[in-house]
Amino acid sequence: MVNREELKNYCNTYLDIDKFKDYCPNGLQIEGSLNITKIVSGVSANLELIERAIEEKADAIFVHHGVFWDNESKTISGAKRAKIALLLKHNINLFGFHLPLDDHDEVGNNVELGRRLGIKNMEPVVGGLLWQGELNTNISDFSKLIEEKLDRAPQVFGKQSGKIKKISWCTGAAQGFIEDAINLNVDLYLSGEVSEKTPAVAKENNITFISAGHHATERYGVQALCKHLCSQFKLQHHYIEVDNSV
Repeated sequence: MVNREELKNYCNTYLDIDKFKDYCPNGLQIEGSLNITKIVSGVSANLELIERAIEEKADAIFVHHGVFWDNESKTISGAKRAKIALLLKHNINLFGFHLPLDDHDEVGNNVELGRRLGIKNMEPVVGGLLWQGELNTNISDFSKLIEEKLDRAPQVFGKQSGKIKKISWCTGAAQGFIEDAINLNVDLYLSGEVSEKTPAVAKENNITFISAGHHATERYGVQALCKHLCSQFKLQHHYIEVDNSV
């Protein structure tokens, strides 16, 4: 068991949340039980995750995508009200970490995805959110590896065959970094989502772009964070997968 404030302060320091200008609050978003023994994690704070956390009798939920965003209405109504009401009724803390969890070099989404895909000599570039590394494979085999590791078939655009020696990636909706990846002279750029113009940009610059899924590429940071927290405090942890095809 750990005190909520101790856990909150540890997470905020470990993830260095004050370093980031983000689109949402990072850290404790909804206050619940003072004492925390069981935590669950998931990618996004959707209703199904909260309902399953209640079934698990969790004291806290850790997510990458929380319930508050700058571009959303400040009115607490509809689905947002339903989620917040459930959290308050069952005294469950909600912790959300967005850009700090993408960026982190130990438990971040980017470094965790890179580990799963066997990328070597990984390092952050362009402000820390874009990463680069090395591979020794080809596009076909790498696409198959992504499908095996992420349990979903990726979309491959631009150059369709050839060797991959240098790769750049950023999880989630980071397709806009493709121009930065091109400037790094990579063979392949990988992100979670794809925009209408991205395939043409990849084709015109003779590189491969892979869209591997926003949700699928961002499963791993929150799990790694909670595993780390369990090593620091007496906590039980369970990751809950709520399927999302995007």
